[in-house]
Amino acid sequence: MTTTDDLGSRALRIAMIATGRIADRSLAPAIAGSSEVELWSVFSRDLGRARDFAQRHRAAAPDPAFDDLAALLADPDLDAVLIASPDGLHAGQCLEAAKAGKHVLCEKPMATTSADAEKMNAACREAGVKLGIAYHLRWHRGHRILHHKVQAGEFGTLRHLRVQWPILADPSNWRARPEVGQWWGLAAVGTHCIDQIRWMMRPSCGEILRQGAQITRRVHRGPHDETALIHFEFESGATAELCTSVLFDAPRRMEIYGSDGYAICENTLGMQGTGSICTHEGDLPFSIVDPYAEEIEDFSASIREDRNPEVDGEEGLRNIELIERAIASGSP
Repeated sequence: MTTTDDLGSRALRIAMIATGRIADRSLAPAIAGSSEVELWSVFSRDLGRARDFAQRHRAAAPDPAFDDLAALLADPDLDAVLIASPDGLHAGQCLEAAKAGKHVLCEKPMATTSADAEKMNAACREAGVKLGIAYHLRWHRGHRILHHKVQAGEFGTLRHLRVQWPILADPSNWRARPEVGQWWGLAAVGTHCIDQIRWMMRPSCGEILRQGAQITRRVHRGPHDETALIHFEFESGATAELCTSVLFDAPRRMEIYGSDGYAICENTLGMQGTGSICTHEGDLPFSIVDPYAEEIEDFSASIREDRNPEVDGEEGLRNIELIERAIASGSP
């Protein structure tokens, strides 16, 4: 296991587990732009894809491409892994990495069942390695400014938060099928909405006491959620709601309402760190940064400083539990 002393001033050596769209377009470029982390090696079930990815993104290991995960994890020079595979593969790959003494940053949702998420947390605790969950929207610069303002009471007492994030998706999408996924819109974007709700509200509003949901599957008639409406009540009496759908495209919006003010985020939910935010006082300026780079650097810092990542495995577990309850209560 890599410790603070092992790292010294060198970059954290991280392996990319899977070579899909997010890994290729967002995660690997974010690593390349950081002085704190370097892409060391790459795993894919297709060795040719692993070699192509490693070459294009300049993986630094002498032999960087693998189609055998155990062989990749056996590398003593490797510090950590970034799991970007389909959701149903996360748990098994995390358990293997923890057993090999590698720190783990895992794409969301961290698993497809809360039981698997609990196993991931237990394995990483036992191995003494860090487990971070990649909710990159916490690193949107505008969201971080809003979070600070909410916690500082600049909107008064927090009363309600609403998130809408629709995407128009085709049933050929792997998340629409049961082989390596458990949810569709809720796994693609709804899990981010839940994380934003908990991040913004829980510090001042307490824990979620009650929730309800409506889940539909009538258009494509597949096994997974098409449109999901979920609502929450917190200990303080504050409420929150979210809407995700794979049936239509529309502006992505987050609304925060307090006793003394409000904030409306338009199209800040996404990959780029862009969009606009308007409050009761006018437009809220923020700088555009790469949220993926920020989350990866926080993960690296958690190892160097021997602290939890911004979003740890326990918070990832809470997120999955809320999705499971929504499915159980909201399905016909």
